[in-house]
Parts: sequence; structure tokens; C-alpha cells
Amino acid sequence: MSHEYDVNLRYGVNTDLRLDGKVAVITGGLGGIAMASNQMLLEKGARLALLYPPFEQARVAEVAQQFDNDSVLFVSCDVTDPASVEQAFTQLMAHYGQVDVLVNCAGYVMLQPVLETEFAEWQKQIAVNLTGPFLCAQAAAKHMIAGGRGGKIINIASQAASIALDNHVAYTSAKAGLLGMTKVMAKEFAPHHINVNTLSPTVVLTPMGEKAWRGEKGEAMKKLIPLGRFAYTDEIAAAVLFFASNGSDMITGADLMIDGGFTIW
Repeated sequence: MSHEYDVNLRYGVNTDLRLDGKVAVITGGLGGIAMASNQMLLEKGARLALLYPPFEQARVAEVAQQFDNDSVLFVSCDVTDPASVEQAFTQLMAHYGQVDVLVNCAGYVMLQPVLETEFAEWQKQIAVNLTGPFLCAQAAAKHMIAGGRGGKIINIASQAASIALDNHVAYTSAKAGLLGMTKVMAKEFAPHHINVNTLSPTVVLTPMGEKAWRGEKGEAMKKLIPLGRFAYTDEIAAAVLFFASNGSDMITGADLMIDGGFTIW
């Protein structure tokens, strides 16, 4: 029996990154990175389920005006609550009947020195940034496996997962845990053709990122980034789109740095 390979064969990468027929679930679906990702995914033919925290209910009507109602479903969900996550996925499955992509965008940060970080604050950041992605990825994977079509899980991590940043102890701990969680999920879900990866941005100019890094602190931070600037939301969205497409089908358990070279040092 020959063990030679035909080097002229091709996998069939869709270089247009089309997502026709796919349903993507985005947590923190009204946030800066999410909104940029929503637009790109829609342009490539995906239908969306946007999970948003209950405290953002008042924004839904305004945001909904930007989208085609037939392609976007808004679902209230507290990603830190197992019952709320289960209810959200039940609702979106009843609407669409499938889940093909999950983008864990929900995030929260409060910058404090280690000695000033209270236990309640530690718990909140771990809950939103690590427990939430776990619960949503677990729920999504169950439906992906049942559907038998494979899938993509994309976790938004941070450069803070890989390098020490002052005043980030809870956030860094959660995001570093997210990298480890992603690797385990990637290995366990691989037989089901589910790819699990992380994106690790530098400071992104979302409302949350701008608030955290405005002023002299931000100017000092930019001097440490070889490319000399912060990231824009559409740059992160472009990576989300790649990981959602079949061009990334051979990538799993990976972390893509989008940091302008900050972690080279």
C-alpha cells in the first residue's frame, strides 16, 4: 500500500471567507469588538445571536436598528449564571436550530493593585472573563456535537494572559486561565471537528479600553508597543472572521497575538 500523498490536492479553502448558512453566537454582543465582528460576520452571510447582559436591555432597540431583523436575534443572558446560559441557548436553538460559531466577547476589567483587590472584585472578574466563556463554550459545544457539523469557538483573551501588567491581577488570572481552558477544549473537541482558539489583543479602542487607558498612562503604554499604537475593533474582527471561516480548519488550541509586538520583549 502506498503512503505517498498527492501534493497537488487542495483542502478547499474559501478565500472569500464566506459563512453562508452558519449561525454565530456572540457573547457581550453589544460591545465594541463584538459590534465590529457582527458587521463582518453578517457581510459574509452568517446569521447572528447576540447575547447581552440584562443591564444593557435599554440599548437593544437602538442597536437593533443597525441590523436586518431576519439575520440577528437578541438574547438577554448573564454569562456567569448557568441557568441563564442554558435558557439563552434554548432560545436561540428554538429560533435557528443550530450553532456553528461561538465568539466569547463578554468581558470586564477593573484595574487595581494586588493588595487593593478585594475578594468580591476578584470573583467578578473571574466570573465574567473565565467562568462565562466556559459556560457558553460548554453549551455551544453540546449543540455543535449534536448537530454533527463541527464548529468554531473563538475566545477573546488578552495580551495580559501572557505578560505581567501592573494592576491586572484578577484580569490576568482570568485570561491566563482562558488560554489553558481553550487548549483542553481544543483537544477534547477535535474528534468532533470543533476548533477552539483564542485571540489576544493589546489595548483595543473600545469604550472600555479607551476609558482604562486614556491620558498619560495610555501614552506611556503606546511607547512600549513596537508599532506605536493601540488596536482598532475592526482589526480584531478580521481575526474573528478568519477563525470563523474554513481557512482556519487546521488551527486549534492556538493563541493569536494582536498586540503590535508588545509581547516580543
